[in-house]
Amino acid sequence: MLPSSATRAKELGTYATVPQTHDSSSSRQPSPLPTASPTPFPLGGYSTPDSDSIISMPHHPSESGHHSPALSSSASELGLLTPHSSMRQRPPIPYESFSRSPSHRHSRLSAAGLSDASTIGIPNELPKGTKLYGWSERDIENDDALHDIDSTVDLYPKRTFLSARGWANVGTLLILIVGLLTLFTAYPIILFFTSPQHPFQGFNLGGINGSGQVPLLAALRGPIDPDTPLNVRTKKGLFDGKEYQLVFSDEFNQDGRTFFPGDDPYWEAVDLHYWPTGDLEWYSPEAIITKDGQLQITISEVLNHDLNWQSGMLQSWNKFCFTTGILEASISLPGDGVTPGFWPGFWSMGNLGRPGYGATTDGTWPYSYDTCDTGTLPNQTNPDGTPLAATNTGTSSQTNFELSFLPGQRLSACTCPGTNIPDDHPGPNVGVGRAAPEIDVIEAQIDTVNREGQASQSFQIAPFNAKYQFNNDSAAFNIQNPNISFINNFKGSITQQAVSIVTELGTGPYGGNAYQTYGYEWFSNSDDRAQGYLAWYVGDAVTWSMNSLAVGPDPTVDISQRLIPEEPLSIVLNLGISPGFQHGDFQNLKFPSTMFVDYVRVYQLPGITDGTTCDPKAYPTADYIQAHINAYSNPNLTTWEQAGYTKPGNSLLGQCT
Repeated sequence: MLPSSATRAKELGTYATVPQTHDSSSSRQPSPLPTASPTPFPLGGYSTPDSDSIISMPHHPSESGHHSPALSSSASELGLLTPHSSMRQRPPIPYESFSRSPSHRHSRLSAAGLSDASTIGIPNELPKGTKLYGWSERDIENDDALHDIDSTVDLYPKRTFLSARGWANVGTLLILIVGLLTLFTAYPIILFFTSPQHPFQGFNLGGINGSGQVPLLAALRGPIDPDTPLNVRTKKGLFDGKEYQLVFSDEFNQDGRTFFPGDDPYWEAVDLHYWPTGDLEWYSPEAIITKDGQLQITISEVLNHDLNWQSGMLQSWNKFCFTTGILEASISLPGDGVTPGFWPGFWSMGNLGRPGYGATTDGTWPYSYDTCDTGTLPNQTNPDGTPLAATNTGTSSQTNFELSFLPGQRLSACTCPGTNIPDDHPGPNVGVGRAAPEIDVIEAQIDTVNREGQASQSFQIAPFNAKYQFNNDSAAFNIQNPNISFINNFKGSITQQAVSIVTELGTGPYGGNAYQTYGYEWFSNSDDRAQGYLAWYVGDAVTWSMNSLAVGPDPTVDISQRLIPEEPLSIVLNLGISPGFQHGDFQNLKFPSTMFVDYVRVYQLPGITDGTTCDPKAYPTADYIQAHINAYSNPNLTTWEQAGYTKPGNSLLGQCT
């Protein structure tokens, strides 16, 4: 049984109680204090910071004669009533030190209780020896630190960098750093030295392609497509009967391939208007995909860059090139074989010229020349206007019968000694004539009289013979089957000479219904140029052939031997529309229409050196292209000067110092 308040008070000594009033609106209030022998209230260590004594509240009985337990019980709850507490003695403080407004921290003392000392009978000055028990906002409580934001720093122990936790953090970071370095640096180096290395073979520019990629990843194949059947990896030459080996192939069996820049290690689809031939379509990479085991180039009646059609041109420029050999493809031509208008092509051009980039072909296409004479000069004429045949043996009255409007061979054998390589000449020395010749496997057209397909197979060259007439003697030139093949009526113009034969195709190999094989066999030898020849074929039969005599010297126009190409050639596949090639029957042409390519293959004779690169030592291109990258990357430039470059001097024009 708990003792009564009075009994407990006697045990602890006399102390003052704060009686409860009967007014519900007031809080506990202190009573008048007697002056006789007060016993201090043990507050359990509560003190004011600037006083050495505890203010004690004297004992005052309530009106009922009993001690109020209100204060004692509250104090007991807080652990303040300890009979043996040691107390720091402090001098008394006046009542005015108590707040006259409500305090949230000290709710036990209300504003009503301390608002007026006279009201509660407390004199302005306490009698001597009287002490008041109470609370002050300066008293320190155990939970004060929880409410004092300035004291939170003291709640945490002092830490140093050398603590166990600090070392654990540093160690974890070091482990992560070492792991990342091992993964991205050490592992590739280890893999490089522990894995077998393979030669780049067909890659150019010292082993990279035109997009700066080297296809070493397992997902990217080598130059020979694994899908190429083993029984076609060698081929007997249809013209010379020799055994050739496969050096490049693409079977296009993997569906969904695209050819945007960087998509493929060997091919790239251009994004441009092929203005040099007055085309009516815009070439877009979107028009070329692989599907159903074929390469598909589709021409659509889609407005693109203010042109009414969209189609595609696929190039291996600066990615894969070859020098001599057999180039072959199996193709199903677009359309129905009876309606004229489409211009599908499968051809090759020297790597110093990038098809569609006019600045690069300015002064290089379609030259194939290595002599310093009039043939290297603009318009094939000397400063004095000679030879006369160059001014009157053209075939068009619209050009006043002038033979050539070419700007002259930019990289000729007349280049001034001391010209910088590769800034002004690609080498291997400035005395070697360099250019971008063109050999066409096929350019398909429609015979508008008989309404059937035809294939023109050509060698485009410069400088030009008088009247563009090549040597068609039997020793230089041969048509295998005159019943289906004949000399092309188009022999040349002010921009090109064409040694060309047309072969009838019928209406079969069109529209994906049937395929036909087209190809050429090419050989040249810079040490014995008389050995050079070209032979074209359709299916398994040679259509026609020519040798170096067909493009020999022509003293009428003061030119020398044109070369069977010795430059590395890149490959082009395209589908266009141009009235300059053939006027289209647009009422009957059907869109979209697709050119299907089943495969492309390249074969070479064994022992050919640097035969599958765009940068062979004898005819380098990489450094020159890099030195003039603006011309080779901007299709909107039309001349070399517009690209910001100057042509090397020509000794025949007195331009050497």
